Amino acid sequence: MASSILGLGFESRRFSINRNTGVPRPARRFSIGEPGVNEASSKVHRQFRAAHEGHLPHAGLDATRASTGVVWCTEQAGEHGFFEEPEKWANLGQDDIEGCFPRPKTIDISNAGREYGPTAGIKPLRVAVARLYNEMHRKGKPSQYTWENVAIVPGGRAGLIRIAAVLNNAYVGFFIPDYTAYNEMLSLFKNFAAIPVPLSEKDGYHINPEKIAEEIARGTSVILTSNPRNPTGRVVANPELAEIQDICRERATLVVDEFYSGYNYTSDCDGSTISAAENVMDVDEDDVLIIDGLTKRFRLPGWRVAWIIGPKEFIKAIGSCGSYLDGGTNVPFQEAAIPMLEPALVQKEMIALQHHFRDKRDYVVQRLRDMGFAIKLVPDSTFYLWLDLEGLPGPISDGLNFFQACLEEKVIVVPGIFFDLNPARRRDLFDSPCHHFVRFSYGPRMETLKMGCDGIERVVKKFRALEKRGQGGGA
Repeated sequence: MASSILGLGFESRRFSINRNTGVPRPARRFSIGEPGVNEASSKVHRQFRAAHEGHLPHAGLDATRASTGVVWCTEQAGEHGFFEEPEKWANLGQDDIEGCFPRPKTIDISNAGREYGPTAGIKPLRVAVARLYNEMHRKGKPSQYTWENVAIVPGGRAGLIRIAAVLNNAYVGFFIPDYTAYNEMLSLFKNFAAIPVPLSEKDGYHINPEKIAEEIARGTSVILTSNPRNPTGRVVANPELAEIQDICRERATLVVDEFYSGYNYTSDCDGSTISAAENVMDVDEDDVLIIDGLTKRFRLPGWRVAWIIGPKEFIKAIGSCGSYLDGGTNVPFQEAAIPMLEPALVQKEMIALQHHFRDKRDYVVQRLRDMGFAIKLVPDSTFYLWLDLEGLPGPISDGLNFFQACLEEKVIVVPGIFFDLNPARRRDLFDSPCHHFVRFSYGPRMETLKMGCDGIERVVKKFRALEKRGQGGGA
């Protein structure tokens, strides 16, 4: 029995046992058959397991805390020479945009900027954030955000960790696939239980009100989601978003990651953004926490300036816990961010951003379709494409091996496995519903994007030729 299993290439496969019969249950996989030699024993799969299932323990070390997502991919690319010659690589990240306001190249540091700042952020920036949301999403509404509804945090991850730290004992529902950093945040804290909610591939991974109602009915009291969604590029817009908020009102806290809110192509690139703030009835009563910042729509990730908006009671707790979690955001960059949030300037910025990225999205979708990729749903937000690899030759039909093949052509994509949040590592690698996807970013400048598409085309042609040759030899 053991030799036959090994002979089929399942030496690293873990089987579950039927407790009634003592016989191994049939091996499961998320989509296209069983893991064969290409997956179960390929080098990149072994590396992934080693990095994400831990090594021999050292005293005091949890070795399962490994790099995730883009960081892991960059480390792998570094082994192929990325750090030595990055200009020769299609690193599908972000780019400057023509028509946007110039970014500061120097920053004045005030006397206050030399000192520790308030852990909830400096008041002038909190005022500016509140004003921006009132102007863009709450015109004419009786309930308005004030500076007390805003906490400034040192980046999105720090903001999410602060929110997690103040949650009460609760079931926290999160959706699959979603942003990779949620995984560690959801596994670090013991004051809540994380409950995965798989979205349906056939529905385009769309979050609908019925799904939210179902989760609340089974006792989930906190809902966490990105909107617009990373990695699929889908957006939950009104009236569905308003209906979801109505369902959650007085029943569950809704935590919405809106870092891609500016990348909105649903309103013909008029500069309008997507936000749950529009549907909040009372800013101090509705349990809606919104997190955003300069990182994505202002393309300033290195500044580490983000914000959380919500009821004053939540914001007070979130501000306080910064004193022992992260110490707060640096003051000089907070001061420099204030003029960037003038509503008219933001509106103009968003128009330029949306036109720029929609054009690149259309280019990438056409190139990939010409290569034979099946793209059923064109993203209506973000700068990501959730790229389905089914239909490609077997050796590159899963995300990790496709990623590895792309590295050989100096192209970096992110395997879909990273977006299958698995905080307690309860599922095996091969059971992931995200395993046959990669996240493709159309963020970089057009020259880099063309270079990346050329590299992917070479990968596809190479493996199709090998597949054809193999079929011919068998005949």
